[in-house]
Amino acid sequence: MYVRDARNRDEAWLLDRIEEMGLDSVAFRSRDYVIAVDESTNERAGFGRYRIHKTDEGEFCELTGIGVVDGWRGQGVGAHVVERLVDLAADEGFETVYSITDSDDYLRQFGFDSVDPDDRPPVIADRLEQKRETVGEDVAVVAVDTDAFEMPAALRQRFKAAEKGGSDTTEPEETAEDFGIDADEATYKYDTGN
Repeated sequence: MYVRDARNRDEAWLLDRIEEMGLDSVAFRSRDYVIAVDESTNERAGFGRYRIHKTDEGEFCELTGIGVVDGWRGQGVGAHVVERLVDLAADEGFETVYSITDSDDYLRQFGFDSVDPDDRPPVIADRLEQKRETVGEDVAVVAVDTDAFEMPAALRQRFKAAEKGGSDTTEPEETAEDFGIDADEATYKYDTGN
């Protein structure tokens, strides 16, 4: 498993996953995304975006549109997508990275913390209002200093061993009782009596 920059040929796949997951696609540009890929099957497992807002007050970086495909969740895929995005932001010279999310508990494990309303750049405050209209009132602004980002060791290990369906996403086998059929008493049209 590895995380790479998105390519032009990933655009349709990204747009489909973003729509399926109901994620933010405002000002979509595939080159702003990274994608987690299973190196043995080339299957795409997750993705995320860093969006740069250029304003008169300066430039600000926001992580957005982070998603993990069903069957790959719980294996550190999202964590490594976030790590790659923070690294890219640091490479671009950003000291702080913002995210506006309804899953702030997830980001807190990496060192993200709430941002006081008075400390939010105006563009991030505007994005918060947009997200409240589209996602809901429960969204929060969190931020991390790029050099303070921490990857929990357990998530790094899970990512190394990640495989589709390898987490708690396996479905139990369906039985006749699940459909209200008494397997001991039921007869079937083509029952041969064996």
